[in-house]
Amino acid sequence: MTASGTTGGTSGETADVTNEGLPEPGWPAVGPLLLGVRHHGPGSARAVRAALEAARPAVVLIEGPPEADPLVPLAAGTDMRPPVALLAHAVDEPGRSAFWPMAEFSPEWVALRWALDHGIPARFIDLPAAHTLAWEDDDAEDAGDTDRDGREDADGPGGADGPGEADGPGEADGPGEADGPGEADGPGEADGPGEADGPGDAIRIDPLGVLARTAGHDDAERWWEDVVEHRGGDKGDALAPFTALEEAMTALRDTYGSGGHHRDLLREAHMRLAIRAARREAGERVAVVCGAWHVPALRRRTTVAADRALVRGLPRVRTDVTWVPWTHRRLSRSSGYGAGIDSPGWYGHLFAAPDRPVERWMTKVAGLLRAEDRIVSAAHVIEAVRLAETLAAMRGRPLAGLGETTDAVRAVLCDGSDVPLALVHDRLVVGDVLGEVPADAPAVPLQRDLTRTQRRLRLKPEAAEREVELDLRKDTDAGRSRLLHRLRLLGVRWGEPAASRGSTGTFRETWRLRWEPELSVRVAEAGVWGTTVLGAATARAEADAIAARGLAEVTGLAEQCLLAGLPDALPTVMRVLADRAALDTDVGHLAQALPALVRALRYGDVRGTDAAALAGVATGLAERVFVGLPPACAALDADAAQEMRGHLDAVHTALGLLGDSSAPGGHGTLRTRWQAVLRTLSGRDTVPGVIRGRAVRLLLDGGALVPDEAARLMGLVLSPGTAPADAAAWIEGFLGGGSGGGMLLLHDERLRALVDTWLAGVPAEAFTDVLPLLRRTFSEYEPGVRRTLGELVRRGPGAPGRTPVTGPGTPGLDTGRADAVLPVVRLLLGREEDGAVARTGPEGVTA
Repeated sequence: MTASGTTGGTSGETADVTNEGLPEPGWPAVGPLLLGVRHHGPGSARAVRAALEAARPAVVLIEGPPEADPLVPLAAGTDMRPPVALLAHAVDEPGRSAFWPMAEFSPEWVALRWALDHGIPARFIDLPAAHTLAWEDDDAEDAGDTDRDGREDADGPGGADGPGEADGPGEADGPGEADGPGEADGPGEADGPGEADGPGDAIRIDPLGVLARTAGHDDAERWWEDVVEHRGGDKGDALAPFTALEEAMTALRDTYGSGGHHRDLLREAHMRLAIRAARREAGERVAVVCGAWHVPALRRRTTVAADRALVRGLPRVRTDVTWVPWTHRRLSRSSGYGAGIDSPGWYGHLFAAPDRPVERWMTKVAGLLRAEDRIVSAAHVIEAVRLAETLAAMRGRPLAGLGETTDAVRAVLCDGSDVPLALVHDRLVVGDVLGEVPADAPAVPLQRDLTRTQRRLRLKPEAAEREVELDLRKDTDAGRSRLLHRLRLLGVRWGEPAASRGSTGTFRETWRLRWEPELSVRVAEAGVWGTTVLGAATARAEADAIAARGLAEVTGLAEQCLLAGLPDALPTVMRVLADRAALDTDVGHLAQALPALVRALRYGDVRGTDAAALAGVATGLAERVFVGLPPACAALDADAAQEMRGHLDAVHTALGLLGDSSAPGGHGTLRTRWQAVLRTLSGRDTVPGVIRGRAVRLLLDGGALVPDEAARLMGLVLSPGTAPADAAAWIEGFLGGGSGGGMLLLHDERLRALVDTWLAGVPAEAFTDVLPLLRRTFSEYEPGVRRTLGELVRRGPGAPGRTPVTGPGTPGLDTGRADAVLPVVRLLLGREEDGAVARTGPEGVTA
């Protein structure tokens, strides 16, 4: 499939990239060697390596952004370990970015390393990222439709087109999110909502799917594995697979049309111009590695003038390009990557295994399951290999593929269970491999400072999710905590706080860490705030404080400044906090802000941070809450009353944590004033019942109210003169909210009798109105508490066992019966009695 033409630099010349002429000795074809591949395919990677070894080109051209040419030598370093990606981002808008991922088994990476190992120039020839990132919403929408519709990209299952994956302004791709304007996959984008699919549209979605169906296969992925990925050693004609694939793609494009968007025409025009330039420099010995779908377009006979006209005048932005680590998980199609594959871990294994791939795979699976305490023997492995090979033979496959090995693992190693099989899929089939890039790779100053800090604190980024327990009393752990909190302030969410499993003290923190490739973009974005993590976090905190709209946002920011160790930002934050607190008259806002300030004071004590400025603000907020809370609780509807009840609990907890140094007059002054506020709330008829009941309960728990007084107040509320709905709300406030109200009813017969009597006297017509409130209250109790309450109520008043044991003088306590069990208790505990130690002989006789 060659065409004649002349190569020329003038605009009117016809310039076909397959210029006629005699090939040099050893060159397998006339014109440049076009190697159409499927991205991230181990079979394609092996075929590319074999073809380059056979052809020995003078220059290797690879689909990718030309701005990355200066970064090519870094790929030869020993500290460069795939998977990695080329990251291009706009200098003035780092959030506008694009990725070109490469794994060890990616044909582009194999071609790049082959060229470097043989001292041959390697260049990228796709449309520059400066143009790609300059495209606005129209092309971004086209690029994103594929992922939103859940379809595959054009060049086969998993997308055999360009690997670029782009983000829109200020955002990175996550699972299921759309790719932005930099996604380098061409005609595989699906139509937008409402667009009709024509005959060519099916090819734009999945050309290899059409080839698979033509060959009689209903699974394109499986067909591709059989004909390419599972090919044996590099024997025979090294160019045979590329020739066959090119013929197939040419037939598809001739039959159905190009099916590409305007963007793909621009990319192909630029690639043709780059190929012509390379041929003028190196002659015919030019090898091109690109998506298989593009090969017919690169073979097509065009003029230089036509190609230049297509790419002339395109918008552009200033860009920076660098290498960043990538992960197998982000190579998977399930992550939202348009050119992704289903099983990067499996493909990596196929590419790396020198022989016997099925046996080696089963050994890996067995090792993983054994590490998870599952019983897997060598006999299991042998039987699983036999079953996989038998299934492959029955299904007519040249080699046991992922489907056969998965079936064998499920049946033999997992005992038919999908639970351990899911672990195998997550850890091995997909995998958590994280690449590495050299320290001298270009990076923004903030990234370099972050890398240095990570090394100093021995906190290595890893793709696998892990939990880290930090003891803030240790310098290293305290530094790790500050780093993670600073990164969260900057929007780099490498770690998320988690609940501690052991101690609940403030000197311990638990973090759940996972490094995702998009975090490199977030670091580049955060670089506008400073060149170091400390400086950037400080500047960001000050800016956020000034821009904050609510008082709670500023108090939360003050807490974050203490957690992150930002003393230089704290004065600005405190000034804004004082101004907002003085102007804000909403008691709800004040009540929301107080707990964060109190927590900040506690963190300041643990971390050795000077938080004295917060104490005065916290005291001022508390005083304003005391004054404003009673009138703010009057005439509230049910929803507002529930919200205010939450504020009441939060303020009560916060005041309990304030120390003597936090307020003039000492801790007791605040506590006394707060108890006076609660007494006021408990006695006002205009305050909703749920708040009055809660106030009484807080007074009772704080020791400011004796049980007799609490019972009297409950009796007044549950009297016949109170509306059933208001009484039910009071009970909810007093006994609900996870405050141990069930245990209170169990151990106080007077309160239980009051509730029982009131409930029995609720009129039938009002019972359905109060039932939801009562059900919500009692549903919060543990099953054992509810069961015991029901048992006590069933027995009735005065039944045996109803009176709680509170001491020797409790009425009704039979001390004689209690004393009778004491010898047995001493015997069980081995306690001394009358100077001897109780011992039980072989026949139960005490010696």
